[in-house]
Amino acid sequence: MKKSLIIFGIILFAFACSSPDKQAKLDQLRKEHDQLAAQITALELQLNSTNKVPATIVSVQSLTVQPFEHYIEVQGRIDGNENIGVSPRTAGVVTRILVKEGDYVKKGQVLAELDAQVLKQNLADLQNQLSYTSDLYDKQKALWDQKIGSEVQYLTAKNAKESVENRIASLKDQINMSSITAPIDGTVEDIPLKVGQMAIAGTPAFRVINFAKAKAVADVGEAYSSKIKTGDQVKIFLPDLNDELQQNVTFASKFINPTNRTFVVEVELPPSHDLVYRANMIAVIRIKDYANSSTVAVSQNFIQSSKEEGLYVFLAKEENGKKVARKAYVKTGVTYNGLTEILSGLKDGDKMITAGYKDLYDGQVIDYK
Repeated sequence: MKKSLIIFGIILFAFACSSPDKQAKLDQLRKEHDQLAAQITALELQLNSTNKVPATIVSVQSLTVQPFEHYIEVQGRIDGNENIGVSPRTAGVVTRILVKEGDYVKKGQVLAELDAQVLKQNLADLQNQLSYTSDLYDKQKALWDQKIGSEVQYLTAKNAKESVENRIASLKDQINMSSITAPIDGTVEDIPLKVGQMAIAGTPAFRVINFAKAKAVADVGEAYSSKIKTGDQVKIFLPDLNDELQQNVTFASKFINPTNRTFVVEVELPPSHDLVYRANMIAVIRIKDYANSSTVAVSQNFIQSSKEEGLYVFLAKEENGKKVARKAYVKTGVTYNGLTEILSGLKDGDKMITAGYKDLYDGQVIDYK
């Protein structure tokens, strides 16, 4: 009987041990871990003070409060405010090209001529008719002024003369349309047309560019449509010229291109004195969309992460006459160009450890110059 009771007790004990409260056990282990970590730190400090363990050499950086800015960066291109593909107003065979690439032309200057021989012959015939109808009209008018003849004869002669004059005016307009003229002052940049080719109305035959006013143009993703507006500060970096300009957004389109879901942003550039703008030159456009006038910003490389503790950096502190490393837990904001905005956890004058921080632990004795 006694043996049976012992066996039954063992079974109850085993069953109880097989179903522990796991959460309570985990909490107990964490508590023991924290106590052990504190004891280890205290013992290490004691050993360092008694055994003179060499301090870990680190580098530090004194933090300062300064402005922090974030920019949206897109690649654009340089264009002229007046960059025009000049097309003929009528179809015809090219007979003469009067300019060459690189020539500076004035508004209205003839760039090329199309074959208008038939029109010119028709014009000559009409001018002969005009001479004849004008003579008839003058004679009929002289008679009518003397009350000789009928009014119908006078009006018929007048109508014939005016009809020929209108036809001549129309024909001259057609002849003028056979000349391709410059619509603006500028430089001829491209001439895809050749003598003997058929020029087609609406197809560019010349490209004339005026860079007296240039602009940077970029297609910006739809996601930034609420963040960019006219007047925003912008930095324009021209890699080909190795130069950066400070400007403002002059135009932010309200139209989203349904094909690529982008909208157009334009920035007028200052007159080019030392810089030589070229059409389609690459322009890296950086548009400021966020600014904090007073904050601490640190390199994102110095911020470490722990699942249990979150984000932190190591600071150099003076304690009991010794220099020690201490964790500083931080809340971060936005990151730009390798720097991360610190919203809380650091202040002006803090000494952040920037070299040797990877293998440190909280409370470790350190030294630095």
